[in-house]
Amino acid sequence: MAYDDGWQFLDDRGRLATAPRTPARITAYIQAGATLYDHGLRPASVFGSAHDGADADPVKAGALPIGTADYLGPGPGLRADDLLRSAPDLVVAVAYGSDHVYGLDPDAAKHLEERVPLVVLDVGQGRPLDGTRERFEGLAASLGAGEDATAAAGLTGARTRLSAAAARAPEVRVLALSPAGDDTVHLARPTAWPDLRALTGHGVRMAEPGPGPGVSWSTTDWTAAERLEPDVVLVDVRANAVPMHRLAGPGGRWATTARSRVVPWNPELPCSARAHADFFAAVAKALETR
Repeated sequence: MAYDDGWQFLDDRGRLATAPRTPARITAYIQAGATLYDHGLRPASVFGSAHDGADADPVKAGALPIGTADYLGPGPGLRADDLLRSAPDLVVAVAYGSDHVYGLDPDAAKHLEERVPLVVLDVGQGRPLDGTRERFEGLAASLGAGEDATAAAGLTGARTRLSAAAARAPEVRVLALSPAGDDTVHLARPTAWPDLRALTGHGVRMAEPGPGPGVSWSTTDWTAAERLEPDVVLVDVRANAVPMHRLAGPGGRWATTARSRVVPWNPELPCSARAHADFFAAVAKALETR
């Protein structure tokens, strides 16, 4: 938080980031940057993960306009000097249930933190969706962002709509997946994803791929996915996923079949009330029209 003698924030690693004044130039992992933008804080630069390419993924960027923040590239290939190129006075990153800074080489992260404050917030399966949002809200408030009553009201309305839609359609089965090719698909394990657990908490019937290897995904073929008989399919639309329209197999046909309604899904959703409201509303609409 902001204090008379400087700024400080305790991150989810238990480390206290400090600065002589409230940071104003932020470098962030792209999901974190998109979240801060939803709070009215525009990052100076963003970086991606090993799954990203030379260009910023517009899906991960959320509402953050591509080009308004310098995209530094995939994190694993960046050195500390690369991350400091835009002269940030704060770096914001994410983690998945550990102290490891997601998307960055451990040595680069270590040398970076020696030179600039680093805040790492956990977006992994150990924290509920509300928890990730509240942590980012706290960080944004410490950086000078005000409360967004409109976004908060929108989230409340979307929650109510989703719960009502799920109650009216208890038999509708929802499956989340990431296309990997004509013969391969990653089926999401609902308990491993905070946003999918939130759907379950609102009464949505999520399809479970069953036991097997993979903590977050069950990698299988499209036939196995079809056997789950989903009525609604949440499809990963990040740049690293294979677009559904390019698939020649059963996955491609799902986009046009009457049985399954396809809803775009961003597994790295910005941790903001606005983004969560949009996600809940999209799922509610799919349930309402089944």
